Amino acid sequence: MTSILYKRATTLDELDQIRKLQLQNSPQCINAVEKLQEGFVTVQHSVALLEQMNFACAHIIAKDNDSVIGFALVMLSSFRNEIKLLIPMFEKIDELVPKRKTYVVMGQICIAKNYRKQGLFRALYHFYKSELEDQFDFLVTEVDATNVRSLQAHEAVGFKIIDSYEEDGIVWNIVSWDWT
Repeated sequence: MTSILYKRATTLDELDQIRKLQLQNSPQCINAVEKLQEGFVTVQHSVALLEQMNFACAHIIAKDNDSVIGFALVMLSSFRNEIKLLIPMFEKIDELVPKRKTYVVMGQICIAKNYRKQGLFRALYHFYKSELEDQFDFLVTEVDATNVRSLQAHEAVGFKIIDSYEEDGIVWNIVSWDWT
């Protein structure tokens, strides 16, 4: 059994590997059964945007030797306008998070297929919390309502649905993990 290392992303190679993992798990690259059973990632980030986000607050990754096998992106609210699809989410979050409370957005989480069902999802989130809970009151993200696997996994970690909205025919559940 290999030892998995949880850390903050520090190299361009790690960001490139995050991007490759995103592409492998996008809806266009997996079939309908896999989408239902395993989940999927909706947003695609450029390496340049991943690098800008990482510079502001480093992403959380899981590595097996030199390979990134999982990631949980850190997205500060200052990146709210960088991805058009996410603008409505940020607007909703601003309405939902109490004033004088701070939040960070989990920009996306993904585990490589060969490493699923081994506790990495939960471990990535717990590392995320240990790294950032002193800076933020809440971790917030949204999950496509059709991505049942992802929603169940988030609820198992401690997230609660705080709102839902529809945008361009997709129903989004906004989920929050209160760290206070």
